[in-house]
Amino acid sequence: TRMSHFTELKNWYKPIGSIKYQTLKEVCWDVGAKNSGFTVTVPVDYKFDFSVPKLLRWLINPKDEKYHLAGCLHDYLLHVAEWERVSAAASFSDALKAKGVKKSRRLLMTFAVIQWKYV
Repeated sequence: TRMSHFTELKNWYKPIGSIKYQTLKEVCWDVGAKNSGFTVTVPVDYKFDFSVPKLLRWLINPKDEKYHLAGCLHDYLLHVAEWERVSAAASFSDALKAKGVKKSRRLLMTFAVIQWKYV
């Protein structure tokens, strides 16, 4: 299934800079719910980053792999699919949840990606 494709994806990216990465495999995400019929597919060779403000890096390590799929999806939704910030953040939060990120951290990270443009 697509959700298991997302959560069990291995060796799907390579580092191309300090916090920059490039996909080696497609990343598929069912928006809203598993088998929703609305799937976003991030293509091979898509470049993304996972930036975290320096003040929060003690709490959220930008090199921690459990965040990278959600970050890839979020960047793709914002910059390629041209979703607005809150909608992209909702899928970001759902993707973090699928990877087992705790609710309190998910909320902090989701709020941060919504606010990032405005700070």
